Amino acid sequence: MSLVLVVALPFIASILAALLPSDARNRESTLAGLVALGCAGSIAWLFPRIARGEIITERISWVPELGLDFVLRLDGFSWLFAMLVLGIGALVVLYARYYMSSSDPVPRFFSFFLAFMGAMLGVVLSGNLIQLVLFWELTSLFSFLLIGYWHHRRDARRGARMALTITGAGGLCLLAGVLVLGRITGSYELADVLAAGDQVRASPLYLPALLLVLLGAFTKSAQFPFHFWLPRAMAAPTPVSAYLHSATMVKLGVFLLARLWPVLSGTETWFWLVSFTGAITLLLGGYVAMFQRDLKALLAYSTISHLGLIVLLLGLGSPMAAVAAVFHVMNHATFKASLFMAAGIIDHESGTRDIRKLSGLLKLMPITGTLAIIASAAMAGVPLLNGFLSKEMFFAETVYIEAAPWVSTVLPLIATLAGMFSVAYSLRLVVDVFFGPPCTVDDVPKVPHEPPRWMRVPGEVLVVICLVVGIAPAWSVGPLLAAAAAPVVGGTLPDYTLALWHGFNLPLLMSFVAMGGGVFIYLVHRWRRARGGLAFTPLLHRFDGQRVFENSLARLSEAGRRGRRILGTRRLQTQLLFMAALAVGGATAALYLQPASHQPTGLLPFSPMFAMTWLLGGICAVTAAWQAKYHRLAALMLSAGAGLVCCITFIWFSAPDLALTQLIAETVTTVLMLLGLRWLPLRKQAELPVGSRIRRWGRRGRDLFIAGAAGCGMAALAWMLMTRPFPQSISGFFLDHALSEGGGTNVVNVMLVDFRGFDTFGEITVLGAVALTVYALLRRFRPAVESMALPPQQLVKQQEGDSDLVNPRLAHDTAVGYLMVPAVLVRLLLPLSVLVSVYFFMRGHNQPGGGFVAGLVMSVALLLQYIVSGTEWVEEHLRIYPRRWIATGLLLALATGLGALVLDYPFLTTHTAHLHLPVLGEVHVPSALFFDMGVFTLVLGSTMLILTALAHQSVRSHRWADEQRERAAEEAQKAEEAEAAAAREAASTGAPA
Repeated sequence: MSLVLVVALPFIASILAALLPSDARNRESTLAGLVALGCAGSIAWLFPRIARGEIITERISWVPELGLDFVLRLDGFSWLFAMLVLGIGALVVLYARYYMSSSDPVPRFFSFFLAFMGAMLGVVLSGNLIQLVLFWELTSLFSFLLIGYWHHRRDARRGARMALTITGAGGLCLLAGVLVLGRITGSYELADVLAAGDQVRASPLYLPALLLVLLGAFTKSAQFPFHFWLPRAMAAPTPVSAYLHSATMVKLGVFLLARLWPVLSGTETWFWLVSFTGAITLLLGGYVAMFQRDLKALLAYSTISHLGLIVLLLGLGSPMAAVAAVFHVMNHATFKASLFMAAGIIDHESGTRDIRKLSGLLKLMPITGTLAIIASAAMAGVPLLNGFLSKEMFFAETVYIEAAPWVSTVLPLIATLAGMFSVAYSLRLVVDVFFGPPCTVDDVPKVPHEPPRWMRVPGEVLVVICLVVGIAPAWSVGPLLAAAAAPVVGGTLPDYTLALWHGFNLPLLMSFVAMGGGVFIYLVHRWRRARGGLAFTPLLHRFDGQRVFENSLARLSEAGRRGRRILGTRRLQTQLLFMAALAVGGATAALYLQPASHQPTGLLPFSPMFAMTWLLGGICAVTAAWQAKYHRLAALMLSAGAGLVCCITFIWFSAPDLALTQLIAETVTTVLMLLGLRWLPLRKQAELPVGSRIRRWGRRGRDLFIAGAAGCGMAALAWMLMTRPFPQSISGFFLDHALSEGGGTNVVNVMLVDFRGFDTFGEITVLGAVALTVYALLRRFRPAVESMALPPQQLVKQQEGDSDLVNPRLAHDTAVGYLMVPAVLVRLLLPLSVLVSVYFFMRGHNQPGGGFVAGLVMSVALLLQYIVSGTEWVEEHLRIYPRRWIATGLLLALATGLGALVLDYPFLTTHTAHLHLPVLGEVHVPSALFFDMGVFTLVLGSTMLILTALAHQSVRSHRWADEQRERAAEEAQKAEEAEAAAAREAASTGAPA
């Protein structure tokens, strides 16, 4: 099976699992299990090649110039992690089949689980660092969904949010670190980066890269001080905890450290940062685990401690320590997964995970108890189990390290103390839960008993592995460890032996001391609990990372609310003021820090005609701003005049395509604003006091200053750009290749549909999304009655009568905006407009025009029918479905691009067909014609959807407003009639009214 298929198959199965019915739990678990086993089998089949030192690589070319190819790379280390992800994943699927309740949304669980498995495979098999970060962040996202699977529980939501925040922020740091590594090595290919270790360590950017990568690894593997998110993730279902804590998620941090060990290790900075963090985490996790009351919390803190052990080994910097770290990754995955499964069985069959309520379970659940005891012994490092072997290697590395004398003394003490803690919390798990008097219904919600047979099978398989590796390590796991550790240490393995007996030496003595000390600590701990003490973790109960995290989030949220109150406003003018002021300030600061150089070229002769044109444009712009207070319609027409001057400027500078597009866009924008005039609130004529008039003029002066500064800045920028020589202009390339490679003489259109067709495809996609968003927002929007301008006839009445309520000029302007144009004339313009639209479309590849302009012309022609004939007449005679036009245009553009891929050309590559027709002769039909047709269709549908949605909503809203006014008038009349009737009745009876 291809590596690409191995990564893609879990994602495909995730979609299928989500589509299965909720009552088909067997089908979903079978699907997930078959996918995991099939992928595991295909990876296992490659082990002979991996054992010979071969690296299997698969590549899909994407953007090779930027080093962004999709690369999958399988060596011994990634093979080990892929097998852990898939093998333990298959066992967890079988376990989850019996653990999950029938009332749970099982399709959602297996869908998230499979997607998470695919993301994990993407990380461990990535051969490109940018690609690795992408899958890295996907693991954070899918783990968030898995941890918060029971989203009705508050602790699940909080734990999922905490995990996503911490690991997601670390992922951003990792992305920055990867970019720095790419800058140092000149490549994002993992093989190139691994081969450039000396270059990276010698670079001045080594320290920033190291810090950023370590932040990503430490947050993912819950290293101090980011360890607090992991215990809070215990709100997830136990199968999720077993999977995340044993083979996936939290192992990604140590995977990254080991993956980049040949590149980043070997310096004092690496040694102190990584080993110190690992040592603190090792001791902290083991110490806190002894005082936990929840089974899963105890296992979570033990996971933190063992992850600290692996990080400490990697931080020591010696090849033998790296081999020991890889070995402990394997061993920890087996005994920790089996322990979490045992904890889940206890919770499933007894209804509680509280250690204080559980006791004597070995008599009630003998098989499960035996499995848990063996796995706990492996976690404690008892001989004849796999945990003992990697712990011995750890002790040996701390003893024989070559470092400062005090480091050589302190490290063995830290290792021995951590071994004591592991024995103590393992004894607490075993003795307190499985020995003593059996618990009864008075202690737990239900009497514990053995689970279904197949629910125990995954734990049994893992415990058997612990025993086999512990008894015969060289035979069982020796080749696997050698193949996995060789890429970590750079290819040459140090001398080591996997044996049960290495003679009487200091590491063996440390093991005996750790076991004896652990028993003593447990007994003291139990004695203090029997006396009513230890209600909390001694010394550390005041230091709660969760409290710090939540307080920080609360403070950030409050700061955000304050900022929103200060800066947030619903007034468009204020928002534009902030944006313009920020842009002017940023541009000024940039020019101050880096003054622009100017090398003027020869200027064209002064043209009085061009100067007069811009003088008229400036007058239109200033007058529009002035008239906006009194004549909104006049201001709109004047702003359109300023836009027309821009169109003339484009023609003056030999840009007919741009001028044509600007002209049609100005027309559409004018129509859009005409439709929006009726949404504007009424203005009340009132005499303002002197202070208010002064403040108003002050605001206008401020706005004038900012607008003038922005305009002068843009003018200066345009002047410098147009008078600056460009010796390396790219325009020559497009001029030379537009006809030969794009099949057209209109260079602008060929650029849009061929050379930069992917950009155009993205732009029309955004346009379609915007149109659908506007339509969705306007469907149910209802403005306040008093905030809407009245219909024209009521405005005229107000003008004749109550002139104190409505500005007469405003009433006149709005009424003029609704003067009826002869409908017959506009209907006669429709076929002419369609002909012009087709003309612009057909000539676009060789002359000014194209699909965008043609779509706008057609939409204006159709919109005029709405304006003069009304929506009912148009929709009765013209069947227009804008959403279908949008979908058709997008699919047509996409199909054109995919057609090039089918022919093994890059996406949207243009091909020209030469057809010989009987009457027309030879006709050239480029494939860009169909892409441009998609642009035309989508632009037409989007424009019509926006404008007609606004027109429909205006009509419906004014009808609704009229109904509201009529209802209010009827209610007022009824109240007056009731009051008059009451007065008459009072007069007839002589009673006071």
